[in-house]
Amino acid sequence: MKSLLLSVTFLLIAALQAAAFDTRATAAYVLDQTTGTVLLSKNAEEPLPPASMSKLMTLYMTFEAIADGRLTLDETLPVSQRAMDLGGSTMFLNTRDRVSVEDLIRGIIVLSGNDACIVLAEALSPDGTEAGFARMMTARAQEMGMMNSTFTNSTGWPQAGHRMSMEDLAILADRLITDYPTYYPLFAEREFLFDGRAPQNKSNRNPLLALDIGADGLKTGHTQEAGYGLVGSAKQGDRRVIFVVTGLPTVASRAEESEKITTWAFRQFVEKNVATSGTLIAQADVWMGNQTSVGLTVADDLSLLVPVVGASNINAFAEFNGPIEAPIEAGQQLGELVVEVEGLPDVHHPLVADRAIARGGVMPRLRAAVTVLLRDYAGISTQGAL
Repeated sequence: MKSLLLSVTFLLIAALQAAAFDTRATAAYVLDQTTGTVLLSKNAEEPLPPASMSKLMTLYMTFEAIADGRLTLDETLPVSQRAMDLGGSTMFLNTRDRVSVEDLIRGIIVLSGNDACIVLAEALSPDGTEAGFARMMTARAQEMGMMNSTFTNSTGWPQAGHRMSMEDLAILADRLITDYPTYYPLFAEREFLFDGRAPQNKSNRNPLLALDIGADGLKTGHTQEAGYGLVGSAKQGDRRVIFVVTGLPTVASRAEESEKITTWAFRQFVEKNVATSGTLIAQADVWMGNQTSVGLTVADDLSLLVPVVGASNINAFAEFNGPIEAPIEAGQQLGELVVEVEGLPDVHHPLVADRAIARGGVMPRLRAAVTVLLRDYAGISTQGAL
């Protein structure tokens, strides 16, 4: 099999090269959600203690339970002794309480309540225990493609084996925003004073919410082992950026680094239209067809995120196996357009047939057979040089 039949390098747009962001975080991941472009990846696949950022998985599974009818927002749940006793960030629940699911959700998002997490975990667990819920979390994370996540509790409380990668946290943030847009505005709430119990713990710890940079989520985290971290997201215009940082030494450094990353992601990159639907990219030879070639086009519009500082070009090439055997259906994927932007991951975009090619009659098949015989017998190549 020949993996590359055609290599055409051409100027798509005048691109500009952005300086890489040098983050102080131990690990970081920055994703332009709008285009799916990874802007920064530092130790992003390494499983690390996630602290309270792993509460996002408890929230995701709670939203799933509401969506499929296992919970309702106005349903009230009992508080166990374990939930009351854990400590750390809390809603100050006690065993005399019955708390609505909606208040528990807001208690997790705004107050980072460990007690609220355990109440929901015990309600949803197959055996009524937080450990049982943690096993559910791990299994569900694997199904969602979060391959570097293992949960031993619902809260992010320091515990051996409780780990998430920064890339996995970004996947989770993306799914929360995309799958549950109805609940996503809760992540932008600045305050939640539950029952007037804890005025000293009423404010959202996300430092970006107070800034005018489009920030609207998602979750902070801190333990001595993990350092200070944040799963953040912001939207400016039509673009949304998701980022994850961890391992920062102080609250102040977390706030400063998060603001710098957000500003960098929006100011140093711009979205550009590269090709519109139907644009002819290349021609591929056809084998055994009633026509000798087929056009390769992009099936839908292609936009790229590109840097905006310093000059360079974007290179692209069509990649496909060929010649392509007939019959071929119009719109059938035959290869990929690979776009290379310096400093960013390559983009792979489907290339499809611009028209249908029917199987040929006797003469095309005879020509094909002769070509095979010549190639096999005499070592004559029918392919052009790369």
